[in-house]
Amino acid sequence: MPACCQAGLNLPSTNFMYYVYVLRNKKNKEFYYGYTGDLKRRINEHNQDWKFIYYEAYLSELDARERERKLKNYGQSRTHLRNRLKETLKLEN
Repeated sequence: MPACCQAGLNLPSTNFMYYVYVLRNKKNKEFYYGYTGDLKRRINEHNQDWKFIYYEAYLSELDARERERKLKNYGQSRTHLRNRLKETLKLEN
């Protein structure tokens, strides 16, 4: 039994999630932010110059789209995310 069920958490009965993901270009270290309902497919569609480094999962497509919009348009959102990923980003260099 999953740990969430053992802990008595009442999770929604949905099998579909929406994902916001971050890729980093292997050559110039630029970031790409996107959202999708099929994370594996979308990652595989990107060419080999991009490395998958992070994702967030949402039950609501609107929440995922809003998060992607904020990452693409607001520097403060990107700065907070990069601060959370600082050790991960060090591993990339």
